[in-house]
Amino acid sequence: MSPTRDEIVVAARRWIGTPYLHQASLLHVGCDCLGLVRGVWRDVVGEEPEEAPPYTPDWAEALGFETLLDAAQRHFAPVPLSDYRAGDVLVFRFHDHLPAKHLGVATSPTHMVHAHSSACVNEVAIGPHWRKRLAAAFSFPGVED
Repeated sequence: MSPTRDEIVVAARRWIGTPYLHQASLLHVGCDCLGLVRGVWRDVVGEEPEEAPPYTPDWAEALGFETLLDAAQRHFAPVPLSDYRAGDVLVFRFHDHLPAKHLGVATSPTHMVHAHSSACVNEVAIGPHWRKRLAAAFSFPGVED
């Protein structure tokens, strides 16, 4: 299955309003940022390529490994940060000295859908706060323009 960018954006926006729930990936029930991307993957690509291991909210700080970036590199196609587009997965690093630990799905070059603790999934502007934390961008496999 080769998803289009429009299909990816529609799939991501379906999750808007889903409550935040750590480690979950259930549309309208609960998800975290990884669960959101996993759910979009299931909608536009199919079966998930690997099972997400259990993780704590502070997993990146505790382990110090680039677990999220490593997984993204295994399953998505890298995109230069200056060239991400609607439908691409954005990876964020909250602190320069710590591993990346947040994901969103770009809905345009200026907006994304993401799940954030203590809030429902929503679409937000990718303003200065997010731009300075952007660590990597990836396209879904086989995405059609």
